[in-house]
Amino acid sequence: MKTAKRMLKNMRIKTKHNNMDFKIIRLREKPCKELVFPMKVRNEDGADEGQTVEVTVYDYFTKHRKLEFTTSAYMPCVDVGRPKKPNYIPLEVSTMLVLSGHVQCYLSFLSLMLLLVCISALFACATATLYKVLSTMLRSSLVEKSRQKPLERIKTLTDSINNNRCDADPWLSACGVSIEKELISLEGLVLGAPALKVGNNVDCIPNNGRWNYNRQTLYEPVQIQRWALVNFSARCNTSQISRDLIDCAINKGINMERPYSLIEEDNQSRRLPPIARVEAMFEQIKQKLPGPPEFLLCALAERKNSDVYGPWKKKCLSGAGIVTQCICPMKVNDQYLTNVLLKINTKLGGKNSLLAVEQIPRIPLISETPTMILGMDVSHGSPGQSDIPSIAAVVGSGCWPLISRYRESVRTQSPKVEMIDSLYKVLPNGEDDGIMRELLVDLYQTSNGRKPSQIIIFRDGVSESQFNQVLNVDNSLGRDEAAKVHTNCRTENHHTKLFKAGGRPENVPPGTAVDTKVVHPRNYDFYMCAHNGAIHCAPWMAYFYIEAILSMAVAVVDAVSGSSLPLFQVSIDAVGLTVEIDSLYLTFSWEKNS
Repeated sequence: MKTAKRMLKNMRIKTKHNNMDFKIIRLREKPCKELVFPMKVRNEDGADEGQTVEVTVYDYFTKHRKLEFTTSAYMPCVDVGRPKKPNYIPLEVSTMLVLSGHVQCYLSFLSLMLLLVCISALFACATATLYKVLSTMLRSSLVEKSRQKPLERIKTLTDSINNNRCDADPWLSACGVSIEKELISLEGLVLGAPALKVGNNVDCIPNNGRWNYNRQTLYEPVQIQRWALVNFSARCNTSQISRDLIDCAINKGINMERPYSLIEEDNQSRRLPPIARVEAMFEQIKQKLPGPPEFLLCALAERKNSDVYGPWKKKCLSGAGIVTQCICPMKVNDQYLTNVLLKINTKLGGKNSLLAVEQIPRIPLISETPTMILGMDVSHGSPGQSDIPSIAAVVGSGCWPLISRYRESVRTQSPKVEMIDSLYKVLPNGEDDGIMRELLVDLYQTSNGRKPSQIIIFRDGVSESQFNQVLNVDNSLGRDEAAKVHTNCRTENHHTKLFKAGGRPENVPPGTAVDTKVVHPRNYDFYMCAHNGAIHCAPWMAYFYIEAILSMAVAVVDAVSGSSLPLFQVSIDAVGLTVEIDSLYLTFSWEKNS
């Protein structure tokens, strides 16, 4: 009943007995045969004066209005009157006014009430699961089932246009709107993939959006001397894994000693809750290691939904301050170990690669002007977790004139608030404890005392309606720091799909950018595809310039966007996002698990 009251309030109905429209004020719980109202009854002589009697709604409509009811006697009534003067209408003499498309139609009130009863029952039975987050396995399965190749997606789109028959819609015709049934043809630009420098200054040339590290060493490999391997009941040979990992590390230039200890989870701990299992494992680490290790390699039994992963990350990162890398050794080969070592080397402060243009350096308008590049985003709780604080993260570049070295800064803020409120945070003593001061100090210290003259911002997770808020809130930093600001917002909540023309439809090559016909005629927005969609439609990311102060701002941001796609240090593929946004997502993943 509560759901019905909430959904029916302010809806409009038309009554059958007098053909009038009313707005529903409330839904009464009493049935028609029990709900009464005061009614004046004339005297027998027909005079205007009469006595007031209590009459049920059912009796009024059956005796005075001469209407016949079949089901309304025991159904509630709607009140369309004022608070002090109610006006009760039985459901059986009412029809709901529904706007379907552009045509006003009528819906049986009894059918609507039956639908509301079903909805109420579903809410009562499934409230706990209605807002539950999909598990990782279910999410992967959903993506797998909904995946389409380019030819299948084109067929789906064209069939939808043909079936909808938009050309026969009188409202579209009256407005002079016509929809073509064929896909539009346009021109795009394929950006050349930048070369990477790896170990010994060797050029790593990409092939179809992928960089191959086979027979290559890392640009700045680290040394790993004191580390251990822990096994949470994974069915694997930890001794063999450690030997294979060391051999692969040597091939990549990483000086990796033998593990100090191989620690297996005991049988009693396997039946404990996840947090207790992690605590028991740390007790073993304290007993078998003389001191805190530099690095812990953790073998998990399940790849996607291990319940130990979160507590383990929290204990290592927040509790002990130890770098850790989790693996699920179901299929261990050289490619798998290489990907693991890319993550390990980055987490321990090494550099896997460097842009070739960074060595000279010769990035347009970046190398000659001290520049700070920022990535900003806010991560919110999952559906049903409205009380979970949001996480605001900003990554900022350092070591100018490099554009591939970033430091993150994270703060919590009020739930579901998209604007970052901790860029500046003045303490009672007058000092600034905000994110920007932290990142600016880092840039100053790593760039030989140079202050930024321009700031390039990549803002993620905002819609077009929030662009003005981004300018007013997030971008006050540029004015306060006396730096010129270029703001670029990325959005993926669009339905634009672009395919390669000519011959069999397929995905465009990685690095394709489109800035004509399907973009704003005056703004500098564009679409970019960096993925090599081998088994599905490659996603397109939309970038919007919402503030550009320099005359060459577009060239600046284009240079950064195109150059930073291969800079995500833990991947061998050209990712669909700039390194600033991908670094944010990695930061969110770490923070949520710690």
